Formats: sequence, structure tokens, C-alpha cells
Amino acid sequence: MFGALPALAQEALDTGVLARPGHVLLLRHAIAPGVGDPVSMRLGDCASQRNLDAAGRAQAAALGAALRKAGVATARVYSSQWCRALETARLLDFDAPIERAEALNSFFGERSRGASATQALRAWLAAMPRGEPAAILVTHQVNVTALTGIVPASGEGVVLRLLPGGDFAVAGRLRLPG
Repeated sequence: MFGALPALAQEALDTGVLARPGHVLLLRHAIAPGVGDPVSMRLGDCASQRNLDAAGRAQAAALGAALRKAGVATARVYSSQWCRALETARLLDFDAPIERAEALNSFFGERSRGASATQALRAWLAAMPRGEPAAILVTHQVNVTALTGIVPASGEGVVLRLLPGGDFAVAGRLRLPG
């Protein structure tokens, strides 16, 4: 779909690509052991959801520190309404309010919503301002894969360059070593 993508990793941080206006980091939440959520899962009730473990919390904090070290001093931070995504967003530790965005919510348990959820995410990205500082969008594997064709690991992100006219281009992947 997108051909070979650069593994941005450290070089993306070193070159400051994410600090440039018009870039978005579409980030899968940090490590949360297991797959999916229980059938009884309810938004707003973290006890009913799959959550970050200690490794996931450390991963999210390390990613935030690496982004700040790379020059991403300010970022708009958006998150899925799932607790593991919200906790990842909080642990990135940017001095900005975390905005909950329904367009970032998982459709893993309702695969029939995949096409409409992806269209809603595309529309949301199309409406994002192009000339503002980087945005970090904390979401889920199914959302990243449906939008880009990339299957990210926990805590891995896909860097999107927002294009004029509402489209975007995949600039690469970002995953910290370790």
C-alpha cells in the first residue's frame, strides 16, 4: 500500500521531524497485556478494561521523554477514550490538556464498524490545522492498521505528514529501541 517505509526510530527524533508543524504521531497505546477487552467493558470504568502494566507505564514515560529531548516541546495531545490510551497520553507528560477524541476509539470488539470508524478518523485528520505544532494521537492497533496498513507494536507510532487539501502521507514509523 505505501511501499517500504523508513524506520524513523532515533533518526526521526534526532532530525526533529516531529517538532515541525504539520506532522502527527499516530501512536498505539503502550504495553497493555492481553488482547481486546472483556465483553463487559465500559468506557470510563478502568476496572472493566485491559490496562497498562508497569512496562507499559515505563514505555509511555520514556517515549514522552525522548520526544521532548528531540525538540517536541509542545504538542496537542489527543486520546481514545479507553483507559490504556488515556494513561499513555498522560504519561507522555506534555504540558497540555489531553483531549478525548471519539475518532480514536477502538473498534476491535465491533469489526463491523471498521470502515465507518476509519472514515471518521480520516475526516478528523482532514480537518486538523496544517501549520500548527505536532499532534500526538493515542489510539489502538486496529485504527492505525485500518488507516495506514501498518501493524504497530505497543507504543509504536506512525508519523503522518498532513498535506494541503486534507490528505496525509505516511512519513515513517517511530519505535524506541528496547
